[in-house]
Amino acid sequence: MDTLLHWAHRIDDWSERTGRVMYYCTLAMVLIGAFNAVARYTDKYTGLGLSSNTWLELQWYLFGLVFLLGAAYTLKHDDHVRVDVLYSRLSARGKAWIDLAGTLLFLFPFCGLVLYMSIPMVENSWAVLEQSPDPGGLPRYPIRTIIPVAFLLVMIQGVSMTIKQVAILRGHDPETVDPSESIGADPVDPALPGDT
Repeated sequence: MDTLLHWAHRIDDWSERTGRVMYYCTLAMVLIGAFNAVARYTDKYTGLGLSSNTWLELQWYLFGLVFLLGAAYTLKHDDHVRVDVLYSRLSARGKAWIDLAGTLLFLFPFCGLVLYMSIPMVENSWAVLEQSPDPGGLPRYPIRTIIPVAFLLVMIQGVSMTIKQVAILRGHDPETVDPSESIGADPVDPALPGDT
């Protein structure tokens, strides 16, 4: 079980690093959005032509990246939407049972379905090197590729969750199973064995 927990922590570390990159994508998205707003008004009065579909689509692409690639990070931190009627009152074992059942019955099948449905779309997009229909727009095939990548990352984070929930059900202390969730731990940079 210790080897599996080591791999779970490695997965968590990867999700954490991906989430940190999304911080910068969010900042870039906000800056580009602000530029687009200013450029539209500037163009109206000066005719400089600063605004373009390229900037608008880049903002949209960044939003897609943040939304899709941030999903595994959100799942790792348990910040996704949860209808919490009884969950918060349960013991660690009770929560582990619910999380394990949700992961196995809903998360994995849903991610598998999205992968199954999206991969042919991505293959077709790459086959024709799909472009935006708007003048000055960006290629569409790279952003379409993010869909299966994102759901693969969520599925891999689900593997980490499954390992940790099984460890809790087998009697491991929840704080040692998921050190980033313990009080006073630094959730941004968990120490991993073998890191130098």
